[in-house]
Amino acid sequence: MARILLIEDDQVLGDALMRSLEQAGYTVDWARDGITADTALKDGVYDLALLDLGLPRLHGFEVLRRLRARNNHLPALVMTARDSLEDRIAGLDLGADDYVLKPFHIPELLARVRAHIRRAFVSPNAEITYGPLVYDTTTRLARLQDEPLNLSKRELGIMETLLLRVGKVVTKEMLVEKLCNWDETLGNNAIEVYVHRLRKKLQPHGLDISTVRGLGYLLDKRDD
Repeated sequence: MARILLIEDDQVLGDALMRSLEQAGYTVDWARDGITADTALKDGVYDLALLDLGLPRLHGFEVLRRLRARNNHLPALVMTARDSLEDRIAGLDLGADDYVLKPFHIPELLARVRAHIRRAFVSPNAEITYGPLVYDTTTRLARLQDEPLNLSKRELGIMETLLLRVGKVVTKEMLVEKLCNWDETLGNNAIEVYVHRLRKKLQPHGLDISTVRGLGYLLDKRDD
């Protein structure tokens, strides 16, 4: 499950985006000013930033400049009503990955979000395949050997996080970061329960979630 930092000071637009992103299955934190956004980007683990420019306390361009000055390559999608060529050039030179002009259609924004998150991970394609597991990042539906895989929201989030990082160990702390926004809590014991449930669904099909002691979890193919 991807985690997004929404940086927007407009309450109405922020509410609509927060609701739409969460319904699409993302974990979302909402920063309403530039200072809060800058702090969150220093401390949090995100897969994408949705960045408004006209922010109180710290302008969006400065948030972006500081992000790139820390050598952080997090995809940043700028949302702005300022459509002058000079503003677009300035944003791109500072390290913006994409621009969407306000007012925009939320389905288009969601499509851009999906595209950037796919590029940041393992595949430019909508479908990711690992052994018998096929996952569609657009519909967020998974299949095992062409049969639908029924998962709870938490199980799906864990599977997605592991699948997008195949070959890398995923820590419990990272799973908590991906599954919970600022208003939610999830303990390590709960993570273990969800991993156990997901493992039971994958093992009959030759996939396993290995526990790397002291580090975390790894999605793997079984040899038997």
